[in-house]
Amino acid sequence: MYRKTVTDNGIRVISEEIGHVRSVSIGVWVDCGSRNEAPANNGAAHFIEHMLFKGTGKRSAFDIASEIDSVGGVLNAATGKELTSFYVKIPDYHLPLAIDLLADLLSHSLFDPLEMEKEKAVVFQEIHMVEDTPDDFIHDIFGRIFWHGHPLGFPVLGTEESVTGFQRNTLMDFFKGRYRSDRIVLTAAGNLKHEELVRLVTQSFGSLERSAGEKDGGVPVTTSKIGLMEKDLEQVHIIIGSLAHPFSSPARYAGFIMNAVLGGSMSSRLFQEIREKRGLAYSIHSYLVSYRDAGMFGIYVGTGDDKVRDVIEIIFNELNRLKTDVFTDKELLSAKEQMKGNFLLSMESTDNRMTRLAKNEIYFGRHLPPEETVAGIEAVSGEEIRQLAGEIFNADKISLAALGKVSDHVITKDMMRF
Repeated sequence: MYRKTVTDNGIRVISEEIGHVRSVSIGVWVDCGSRNEAPANNGAAHFIEHMLFKGTGKRSAFDIASEIDSVGGVLNAATGKELTSFYVKIPDYHLPLAIDLLADLLSHSLFDPLEMEKEKAVVFQEIHMVEDTPDDFIHDIFGRIFWHGHPLGFPVLGTEESVTGFQRNTLMDFFKGRYRSDRIVLTAAGNLKHEELVRLVTQSFGSLERSAGEKDGGVPVTTSKIGLMEKDLEQVHIIIGSLAHPFSSPARYAGFIMNAVLGGSMSSRLFQEIREKRGLAYSIHSYLVSYRDAGMFGIYVGTGDDKVRDVIEIIFNELNRLKTDVFTDKELLSAKEQMKGNFLLSMESTDNRMTRLAKNEIYFGRHLPPEETVAGIEAVSGEEIRQLAGEIFNADKISLAALGKVSDHVITKDMMRF
């Protein structure tokens, strides 16, 4: 059963009671990510996430880790473009421990300068790990050229230069301005009672104050671009992407199904055409990322440097096909069943239910019953998908980034044919 309460200091507490399990998944979701940063403090949100695990007034870094480990629980965190989340999964009878620990991290972390310097070295290694993984690094390259100076294009980890410059006072200013009660959504799913959850949150998070209303960098504007980075690799890694709809758009269901048919699975058009039929790539897929006010539909492929032109030509042929041909009944039915199946199976996890509670609140401002999601998938027509493809895939909106031995090839806009 879905329940929501707003505490006196503005924290939205949302729960779903699932009485047949013995666990509780809890997430603290903060309205803060890399899109809240500037070039000089890029990586601040991610660095703060790390520092909140480095010690509080009453817990050392070891205490934080061992306290959850000792009861068989899981503790983790993640920073994204728009949100930072802190996650605990514990046996139901340890709910008070989990809430107290999460509140301690967000309210009483020390930000010790010596720990900051050690953690900078850790983040440098994380940055290097991404740069050494080309199928990850290409996403940072594409983001920079596609969002063109907007904070959505900043790497979540920041850069070595920006992280090196972090000082305790400026980092604390960023933290205090954004880790505020009215920017927090706390969600929980599992064997719990909502009233008890609210009582614990009110007791433990009551010292947090409301924010002064800091805003992000505004709505992004994109244009068509090509970005190439030369690197001595065995493959050329490519992303082709175009501006898409925001998270809460009514067109999201059509976008999900279009993605499933184009490149979202092993049976998709791109996988079958590029890998199975022609053997031009090992990895090829499409994906859809959405934010509050924008989105991006992307296609990733890694291929041999002598196959670049062929692969790009096939991708654009398939994009043009989306714009001109309505899906067959078989494709549409199969994609809908895939989407419904994935969604319904995900609902068996308390982790996924907790996450869904948070994102529905943050992006829609309300609870979306599972039946509404299934009905939205069912209602999509082939013509709706064709119209969406015509809107998204056009020469003014699409961009391309490539990483590898790109100087041996001429990758130009004439290859991006609509």
